[in-house]
Amino acid sequence: MTAVKALVNNGRLILDEPTDLPEGTMVPLEIADDWDDLDDEERAALHESIREGIKDMEAGRTVDARAVVAELRSRL
Repeated sequence: MTAVKALVNNGRLILDEPTDLPEGTMVPLEIADDWDDLDDEERAALHESIREGIKDMEAGRTVDARAVVAELRSRL
């Protein structure tokens, strides 16, 4: 599924993104205000983890994903 953004204008959703869907396709939309089950405490913990990850990345404390995948595959 691909997420797209729409603008609300006079109570109407205006979508200005290209698509390859056939003409006349009905597309269900869901407001993303409540798209997960995190409470405020869990969301705060998630945001803190993201901030810590960004700090690690900026400090060069990273691991090459290709190396990790290669290591995991070698264990099969």
